[in-house]
Parts: sequence; structure tokens; C-alpha cells
Amino acid sequence: MSSPNPQGAALKPLTGSQLVLGTIALSLATFMNVLDSSIANVSIPAISGDMGVSPAQGTWVITSFGVANAISVPLTGWLTQRFGPVRLFTASILLFVLSSWLCGLAPSIGLLIAFRVLQGLVAGPMIPLSQTLLLSSYPPAKAGMAMAMWAMTVLVAPVVGPLLGGWITDNISWPWIFYINIPVGLVAASITWSIYRSRDPGPKKVKLDVVGLALLVLWVGALQVMIDKGKELDWFESGEIIALTVVAVVGFLFFLAWELTEKNPIVDLRLFKGRNFSLATISLSVAYGLFFGNVVLMPLWLQQYMGYTATWAGIALAPVGVLAIVLSPWVGKNVSKIDPRRLATVAFVGFALVLWMRSKFNVQADLATILIPTVIQGAAMAFFFIPLQAIVFSGLTPDRMPAAAGLSNFVRITAGAMGTSIFTTAWENRAVMHHEHIAESVNRGNQAASTALSQLGAAGYSPDQALATVNRLVDQQAYTLAATDIFYLSAVLFVLLVGLVWTTRPKMGGAAADVGGAH
Repeated sequence: MSSPNPQGAALKPLTGSQLVLGTIALSLATFMNVLDSSIANVSIPAISGDMGVSPAQGTWVITSFGVANAISVPLTGWLTQRFGPVRLFTASILLFVLSSWLCGLAPSIGLLIAFRVLQGLVAGPMIPLSQTLLLSSYPPAKAGMAMAMWAMTVLVAPVVGPLLGGWITDNISWPWIFYINIPVGLVAASITWSIYRSRDPGPKKVKLDVVGLALLVLWVGALQVMIDKGKELDWFESGEIIALTVVAVVGFLFFLAWELTEKNPIVDLRLFKGRNFSLATISLSVAYGLFFGNVVLMPLWLQQYMGYTATWAGIALAPVGVLAIVLSPWVGKNVSKIDPRRLATVAFVGFALVLWMRSKFNVQADLATILIPTVIQGAAMAFFFIPLQAIVFSGLTPDRMPAAAGLSNFVRITAGAMGTSIFTTAWENRAVMHHEHIAESVNRGNQAASTALSQLGAAGYSPDQALATVNRLVDQQAYTLAATDIFYLSAVLFVLLVGLVWTTRPKMGGAAADVGGAH
């Protein structure tokens, strides 16, 4: 892959206002992209109602974006060679703006899904390229600081997305969850082009691996649809899910065999031969899957079974960004001075502590009890992305950086999607089990249950109403116990990840420098 400098010399870092504006533009583009992966989640009922379709059909608004995005992210390396990083990044932003506008205007669910596919496809290169362009803007000594700012946008956006989407849907109308991308994207694209166009090496003719691309679309598409629709179709009780799984597995095996023997592969899987890249990417992706699964589970539990409104759920979860923003610059500044494995250990132990605290929640948990681990989680987030990304990039040459960024982000995004489906499915399955156990003791032969039913009857409830009331209380207990089960298991898995990250061998004192060469 060609370096952004045709002569192979490192580009000079940006300075002054160009550095500030470039950082803002790249961060805005990343934030807009990540935000769009979650902002539509809470708007599905409104979209479905307006379009005259069922909520199940409406979920394809989310699924279609995820499938298209997952396919295009790993193509970043090849696309960067073919068009040049700055041209590709700027074009991705402008096409994202156009597709967002079309999504807001869509008159039918079919067209909305089609425009979401377009939006997901053009969004793919934006996150990896924002990473590499940002790192090329800073001197190696400050590469960690650049990563800190990039990481904050990636971690905060999934939390903000549902809150912002809900507010816009309730107070304006759902098309505006797409229209808000227009001014943000135009500003980001214009600043990026004005600052970075002179740093682009231009397009390069490279052979397109057509077979590899077709296999990638096949297995990633099948996997993403299987993940997104599995819960709705009762997983492997469905012939459709079984068929999708077979297609995904067989397609992946053929893809693996082809890409490892192809001279100009569409995805450079040879990166996984590197110890640091492979182990750090696995650690990052599993941890992100756990993190994202919990990000989805917490507001569901608070709103459905703890009586929180969307606004109050937001208040309970919003402080997660406080310590992340405060501590990330310190982590970025010191990632080249402190063994990044130590910093990553702080993150994993911090997440484990947070989830262990949440595993102690019960239906009497007040707002303060819920807020404490949320605030601590922000500190863990600050130590999460930056050191792990430093290990991912450790030892890689600049010409392999776009491909490495695209591939590692692809694995991370896929893990996040899998984490969401696995967590919500496991939550419901565990809740059913707990409900059965609790219900066994809540019967007319149980003195406490009989007393409660008698009291409800005395309060004017009919027998059916009294039983329904007790059933709701049982549901609340069952889903809370199920959530705490998942929190506890997640805590254990984070502890185990500490061992995995210590099997990497990053260059001491050079992690940030290696990342800084990512241009």
C-alpha cells in the first residue's frame, strides 16, 4: 500500500489552528458516524407507525445500516490505495450527508431501508480513516493524545445516540435524526478537504479482488442478518437462521482460503500473523462486545422494569462521560511512557469492578446506587481504547495502517453487534428461568402470596387484576435477577481478558510512536 507521501518520508505534523480545526473536523465526522449506528434505535416505533409497518419490519432500518457498514469497513485498505485517503474520507462524508438527507425524505419503508444501506456503505471508511488522518496530524510523542480524542468520540456517541434520538423523535419528528447530519457533515468535509488535501498522495491503480469482495459481501451479510434477526426468529428454532448460519460459516471459510492465497486481497488477513495485532484486536473486540452489550442492556432494564423514563434513564447513564473526558488526555499523554498492557489492565479491572457492583443491584436500587458504577465506568473507558489501539498498531509500517485500522474496526464493530444480540437474548432467557422459579413459590399455597392477593382484593382489585399485579412484580424481580446474572458474568470475562492482553509484546516506549506513524 502506498504511503501518503510518495517519497516515503513522514509527513510533517500540523500546527496551530490547522491542528485544532483538523482534530475537530475528524472528530465530528467520527461522532456523526458512530451516533448514526444507534440514534435510530429508539425511533423505530415512530418510524414504523408513520410508514404503516410493524415494528419488526421497522428494525430493518437498523439492520440494513449495520450489514452495509460491516461489509464496507474492511474494504478501507483497498479503497485507500485506489482513491487516496483524503479523497476517500471527504467523499465518504459528503455521500453520508446525501444519504442522510435521502433517509429523512424517504416516503416508504422500502426506500428508507435502501437509503440506509447506502448510508452504511459510504460510512465504512470514515472511522478507520479518521483515525489514521488524525494520527498523521500529530508528532509521534503526542500520538497518544490524538488517540485519546478519537477514542472519546467512539465511546461517548453510542451512549448519546439513543438519548438524542428519543428527544428528537418526541419533540420534533423522526426524519430529523437524519437531517442533523447535514450541517455537521458539510462542516467536517469542508474543513477536512481544506486542511488535508495537500497531504493526499492521490489515487493508485490497484487490482480489484472481485472474488474476495463477493465472498465478503456473502458471509458478512449473512452473519449480520443472522445476528440482527436471531432473537426475533427464536434463533436456531428457525430454518432461516440455520440457513444464514450455514451461508456465513461456509462463506467465511472460502473467504479465508481465498484471501490468504490471493496476491492482492481485498482484506489483508495477513495482518493477523502479527502477534500484537491479532491478540490486541481480539482483546479490544471482545471487550467492546461486552461494553456495548451492557450499554444496550442498562437503559432497557431501567426503562422497562425500574420505571425510568427515557430522560431519567439518560440522567442515570450520562455521567459515564465525565471521567472519560477528564482522564483520556492523561492516558494519551502517557501511553508511550507506561506499558500499554498496564493501562489496558486498569480498564479491564475497572470494567470488572463496575459490573460486579451492578451485579449487586436489586429492585430497590435508587438513582445514587445506579450512578456510582456509572461514574467509575467513565474512568475505565479512558484507559480502554487508547492503550489497546497502541498495541494493535505496534510494529506496523505506515503503509499497512489504513488496512490495519479498517480490519480491527471491522472486528470490533461485528463484536459490538454480536454483544447486543447475545446480551438481550441471554437476558430474556435468564428472566424466563427466574420467573419460573419465583412463580413456583408465588401460589395460593404460599402464605405471603395469599396475604398479598387478599390485600389487593381488599383494595378493590378483581382476582385477575390482583394476579396480573403480582405477575408484574414477579417480572420485575425476574428481569432484574437476569440483568445481575449478565453483569456478573461480564465482570468475570473482563478479568479473564487481563490475561489475554498480557500475551501481547508491544514495543516499550514506542507504542505511541508506532501509532504516530499511522499516516
